[in-house]
Amino acid sequence: MAASTRILDLTLPLRRGMRGFDWETKYIIERHGWNARTLHLYSHAGTHVDAQAHFGAGPETIDQVALERCSGSARVVFLSHVQPRELLSVAHLGSVADTFQPGEVLLLASGWSRYRDDPAVYRDRLPRVSEELAEWCVQRGVNVIGVEPPSVADVANLDELTRVHRILLGGRVTIVEGLTNLNALPESGAWFMAAPLKIEGGDGCPCRAFALLDLPSSVAERS
Repeated sequence: MAASTRILDLTLPLRRGMRGFDWETKYIIERHGWNARTLHLYSHAGTHVDAQAHFGAGPETIDQVALERCSGSARVVFLSHVQPRELLSVAHLGSVADTFQPGEVLLLASGWSRYRDDPAVYRDRLPRVSEELAEWCVQRGVNVIGVEPPSVADVANLDELTRVHRILLGGRVTIVEGLTNLNALPESGAWFMAAPLKIEGGDGCPCRAFALLDLPSSVAERS
């Protein structure tokens, strides 16, 4: 990696008290000679990647999702004025809708991660990806769609939740949810990566998501 390349972390920390994560002490240095914890982890806790198996959109499980389908050159849409429960359409993409290239990553920078400690807003009033936008993602060859809310669709509406996930996952669009810090990205030129644990048969998994900025010209040309 070139010395000028910067790494921007886009991942929420997993911590006690958040939905789907807890831990207990297993070993301590004073008694055993090392520290270790037993983790209790929901497969869609924090920043995470969905697999087709999550909503029966296909046979693919999280260990079968190639890393190439969790990464790519990022196009960022800034949606700082998005309203609670707003339905996001293709029109929200602005000029990105006309210039997006197949294989790129679409990141929706809503700033919604600022509500992560307020579940009544963060989870229950999230802005949602419309079926129209989901279909557009499939048609335009979006490699990854990344959002800041914990879901791309309304978690309180099973019909909507299922339809939107099945459109995207069935169309081989990788879904990354629970991102943060997207407003710190440039509109284009960053390289995005979300690396989930390779859990056999998994329906999804928390991941470490990040972006590479100021890429060397050789990398930028390949993207």
